Amino acid sequence: QVQLVESGGGLVQPGESLTLSCAASGFTLSTYVLNSMSWYRQTPGKEREPVAVIPSGSGLTNYADSVKGRFTISRDDYKRTIYLQMNSLKPEDTAVYYCRARTLETFEYWGQGTQVTVSS
Repeated sequence: QVQLVESGGGLVQPGESLTLSCAASGFTLSTYVLNSMSWYRQTPGKEREPVAVIPSGSGLTNYADSVKGRFTISRDDYKRTIYLQMNSLKPEDTAVYYCRARTLETFEYWGQGTQVTVSS
C-alpha cells in the first residue's frame, strides 16, 4: 500500500535552515511522476494549511505567501521523494509539516508529519 514518510524536522533557531524530505512507497515510477505533491503544515487549534505544491513534471510550483522567497519545494521522481528547503526560518514557521500525494484520480495520501520548531 501507499506510504508517505516525512523526515528532517527538528529544533532550530530563528534564521536557520532546515530541509524536510518525504519518501513515498507503493507507487510505481510511472504513477508517481503523475502525482501532484505538496507540503502542508498545522499548528494546534488551527486547520492544516498548504505551504507549497509541485505538480507533475516539476512544473509551476506554488507557495503560500508567508513562505515565498524562503522555502523551495523540489522532487526527485526516481527516488519517489520530495523536499522542502526552508531558509530564514521564523518562530511562526513552527508546526507539524505533512506531505500529501494527490493522484490523477484525485486520491489523496498523507504522511504522519514531522515537527519543526523554530525557537531561540
